[in-house]
Amino acid sequence: MGNNKFNIDLIRNDFPILNSKVKGKQLIYLDNAATTQTPKVVIDSIVSYYSNLNANIHRGVHYLSQKATEAYEDARKKFQQQLNAKSSSEIIFTSGTTHSINLVANGFIDLLNKGDEIIVSHLEHHSNIVPWQMLCEKTGAIMRVIPMSEKGELIFSEYEKLLSNKTKIVFVNHVSNALGTINPVKEIISKAHEFGAAVLIDGAQALPHFKVNVIDLDADFYVGSAHKLYGPTGVGILYGKEEWLTKIPPYQGGGEMIDEVTFEKTTYAKIPNKFEAGTPNIAGVIASAVALDYINEIGLDNIAQYEKELLDYATQKLLEIDEIKIYGDSTNKTSVISFNIGNLHHYDIGTIIDNEGIAVRTGHHCAQPIMDYFNISGTIRISLSFYNTTQEIDSLINAIMIAKKMLS
Repeated sequence: MGNNKFNIDLIRNDFPILNSKVKGKQLIYLDNAATTQTPKVVIDSIVSYYSNLNANIHRGVHYLSQKATEAYEDARKKFQQQLNAKSSSEIIFTSGTTHSINLVANGFIDLLNKGDEIIVSHLEHHSNIVPWQMLCEKTGAIMRVIPMSEKGELIFSEYEKLLSNKTKIVFVNHVSNALGTINPVKEIISKAHEFGAAVLIDGAQALPHFKVNVIDLDADFYVGSAHKLYGPTGVGILYGKEEWLTKIPPYQGGGEMIDEVTFEKTTYAKIPNKFEAGTPNIAGVIASAVALDYINEIGLDNIAQYEKELLDYATQKLLEIDEIKIYGDSTNKTSVISFNIGNLHHYDIGTIIDNEGIAVRTGHHCAQPIMDYFNISGTIRISLSFYNTTQEIDSLINAIMIAKKMLS
């Protein structure tokens, strides 16, 4: 795998957990779509924050508070640059992608009327379905679904038929967490805008794999999670166009999101503070920016190229196994493979593979509508990162052969 800038041994040394043993075997971590592992610089950043900087941010006049505020706001600027947002005030920190989606869905309660329509795709994670269903229950709006094809792709011509002047918001993932399909979000957004609808893109599975430019996409909202970006858990990112963030009401009330408070009336702070009630995950946000620096140093283009090589290698090796069925063979996908083998249960295979020290995900991957489409209860999913190797894939294939033999 030739990429001079890319020294896999040095990269793997950056991740302490990759040296772990599981059940006496070397850990092979192939569950990166669920959460990525954390490099030492990010772990060090969290320790350093609590050792040297720990203070509540914004309002404090003292040294520590000012330094912590500076680091927190610098992190916001880094995410602004990463997404190419117009202003850092368009970046809101949340507790995760799910929180970000709920914040936006809640903001549409007063903007929807009975009979209005909202559009979801068949490829969504439950967190990009359920908040919108709750919104429909509260408002009387109707949810329409963009259907998918056997290849695991959205049927664009059907999407075009769903759009009308009744459409108020469209919400689609950039990349499917279950299949790895990269959706044509730029075209989806552009079509929705013809009808004056807003668009939210769930970028949780896109941000770790390739560069995202929200201005080029013309997304109204774009959401993601730090823990899928080699950062800590408990930090989410919400990008929103300034006009939309100004239009929708705050999601939570409390300290920090106010301008003036009296018992008669409270006025709200301007964005981004309007959406950041209470004390945020300061250490986590600062560490998330360190994680961004880390992946940018390696280079997202280098990462994409290496992960594509891993994906091709793993796909080819898996297809050599008898009775294997891979779900979602879009030509445009990230390094995720969902598969089953004959009539063997995905859970049983996953358990035996785990005994070999290999972490994979089994089940419906919080994407039951996709499983229903293929008429299955779940799959085995491997999701590869730039710290994985072809040797690890070979070990996976051996473990699958052991499982196949034991279960046949």
